[in-house]
Amino acid sequence: MTIALILAVLIGAVAGSRTMLAPAAVSWAAYSGWLDLSGSWLFFLGHPVSPWVFTAMAVGELVTDKLPNTPSRKRPFPFASRIASGAIAGAAIGADAGAWVPGLLAGGLGAVAGTLLGYEARRRMAAAFGRDRPAALIEDAVALVVALLVVAAA
Repeated sequence: MTIALILAVLIGAVAGSRTMLAPAAVSWAAYSGWLDLSGSWLFFLGHPVSPWVFTAMAVGELVTDKLPNTPSRKRPFPFASRIASGAIAGAAIGADAGAWVPGLLAGGLGAVAGTLLGYEARRRMAAAFGRDRPAALIEDAVALVVALLVVAAA
């Protein structure tokens, strides 16, 4: 169960960086049979339509994130959305290990950390590059790689 909680924190951190990427990753994992969510309230993540819907939302977020009028992730609604997303993705990782409640809490905490640390890392990278776009693309790549590694390890 310890490994599952570590993975739940990590998938939560992904949600803190990119809100919809975490549920998209766990949805693909559930649909592919990597995560068994059939006996839990999270069964909907494994439905054949779910990974496509979450992926479309994740792609939309990746595009929207680069727009100059996109609000800060630290504003109340984006922050709460990241926590909810991380908690659900963490619960899915935990459910596969028989511990969805601890997974939910770990995913939510990971999302808080990922939101705050991701914000600061991106701010510093953008300052170093002299513009935000390269920092945003690096953040996208890191979030995607971590999400893939987490669901592969789960």
